[in-house]
Amino acid sequence: MLSLHDVSVAYDAVPAVVDATLTLADGDVLAVLGPSGSGKSTLLRAVAGLEPTTAGRICWDGADLAGVPTHKRGFALMFQDGQLFAHLTVAGNVGYALRLRRTPKARERVRELLALVGLEGYGDRLPGTLSGGERQRVALARSLAVSPRLLLLDEPLSALDAGLRERLAADLRDILRAAGTTALMVTHDHDEAFAVADLLAVMRSGRIVQQGDIAEVWRAPVDAETALFLGYARVLDGAAAGTLLAAAGLAAAPAVAVRRSALAVAEGGPLGGVVVSGRATPEQIRLVVDVDGIGEVDAVARLGTHPAPGERVALAVDPSRLAATPAGRERSGG
Repeated sequence: MLSLHDVSVAYDAVPAVVDATLTLADGDVLAVLGPSGSGKSTLLRAVAGLEPTTAGRICWDGADLAGVPTHKRGFALMFQDGQLFAHLTVAGNVGYALRLRRTPKARERVRELLALVGLEGYGDRLPGTLSGGERQRVALARSLAVSPRLLLLDEPLSALDAGLRERLAADLRDILRAAGTTALMVTHDHDEAFAVADLLAVMRSGRIVQQGDIAEVWRAPVDAETALFLGYARVLDGAAAGTLLAAAGLAAAPAVAVRRSALAVAEGGPLGGVVVSGRATPEQIRLVVDVDGIGEVDAVARLGTHPAPGERVALAVDPSRLAATPAGRERSGG
């Protein structure tokens, strides 16, 4: 089990990670999610032993890793670009660490790993002949070759295009489960985190501001900034929050985070308002509506309905697309 206790890292006395505390049980996959510059990659490198800490403890099964060099921690690190050896075959890359350790039956282990990542029959190929997704699969197989007690993933899918990233994220989750691997991943993409991990830690300005089960963090963001970063479109408070929550049949809360599609044009809906603007997408019409008692919020309508600016519409609320939050003032996301 990995545990971090008030870990801090600084560069030239400027804090990069501040008082980070995490626990990761065997077999779990935890994603540290945050914007660029939030300190998440620095935290990962500190766990790997590549960055010295200025305070706190990093432990494995209760043993402090202070002074334990990277190569003796039993961890494997997979980078976002894979960093394969171009002159070695796929099998050569995957089995590289096995050969260094003179591992018995290394060839059988390589074949097992290639099958695990969906690359059976690719052993004799060179990295330059592979697609980006295939190269990342090879890098993953190489990372798993020595059965690390912890796999560290540094934005492993960020170099891929959106469609491939989505497909490989689901595969990555399945591969980690099949291998029973404990993993700590850092990413700035919440969809990627949701697809791969069981647990989520949200990091901002060097601090972990919220952590827990992914569904729990999603349902109750700790503040407005976290809600907006997770993908909610707006956060409302005060009377506006009360009106929206009442219309959704939910209990009152200081504030509510609202998904872009939480409100939908529907005849007889409990809310009403005037369309401010709208634009069509291939799936639906996205609107901004000035809702009675709430103000301007996002809403959606079915294709073919064409609500026009200035038109009054009724709106239904999807409670599953709202999240109570202790946020303060109203904020809106892009």
